[in-house]
Amino acid sequence: MSSSPQLFNTGRLNVLVGVLICGILVAFFIVQGKTGRELYVRPIAGLSAIDDAIGRATEMGKPILYSSGVGEMSRVATIASMNILGSIAPKIAEYNSKFIFPNWDPVVTTVAQEVVKEGYYKAGHPEAFDPDNIYFVTQSQFGYVAAVDGVMVRERPATNLLLGTFEAESLILAETGNSIGAIQIAGTDSSIQLAFFIVACDYVLIGEELFAASGYITKDPMVLGSLKGTDYSKLIIILFVVLGSILGTFGVDTLVNWFSVG
Repeated sequence: MSSSPQLFNTGRLNVLVGVLICGILVAFFIVQGKTGRELYVRPIAGLSAIDDAIGRATEMGKPILYSSGVGEMSRVATIASMNILGSIAPKIAEYNSKFIFPNWDPVVTTVAQEVVKEGYYKAGHPEAFDPDNIYFVTQSQFGYVAAVDGVMVRERPATNLLLGTFEAESLILAETGNSIGAIQIAGTDSSIQLAFFIVACDYVLIGEELFAASGYITKDPMVLGSLKGTDYSKLIIILFVVLGSILGTFGVDTLVNWFSVG
């Protein structure tokens, strides 16, 4: 016998089929969204409350404090946070609310400044944008927390938006915000830190709600189409898992074997 190079590993045919199905579903829903069909997304309380939270800060004449936590720009939760920031920046500009965003990472600072600046331009108020309100503090984890807590105590924001990558500092931030009476909306991809946010915040984005947030707020068909496509892909996988479990119980391993990767 002699070996020869192969263009395709047939033992991974199931992976190819899965990728194609997911891609087709995503493309289908994106096209549906762009042609005007409404793509339903279940109500998410934390996201529905963002407009009210921004309006509350405006009515009270107090600032809005935003934090993306202690994640670098390469972190998925930080990217999701920037997407959310881009979605709410035009609303903040429209209401002419003071916006404060202390940062842990200098790269995130630069990205956030550009994102908010674009939001102010979209709202037609470029003159209201102040880059000095979005600033770098320190990359010391608890030094950053101390700085943000100090801003909360001095500025007394009416609304705290804690969305991004949070670790041990989550409860310290949330408790300080709770002590000054701010309405708090939080979200992170860390299941451990979610517990602390749930205790101390008014609304919490749980699990993938953080990643779906920008599409939910803006109703962008590209984002919603991707969301719907991946959700249906997960549904198909769940159905196959249930069916495979039932067949496996009766000794039929065909479906289980098909899902094994060679």
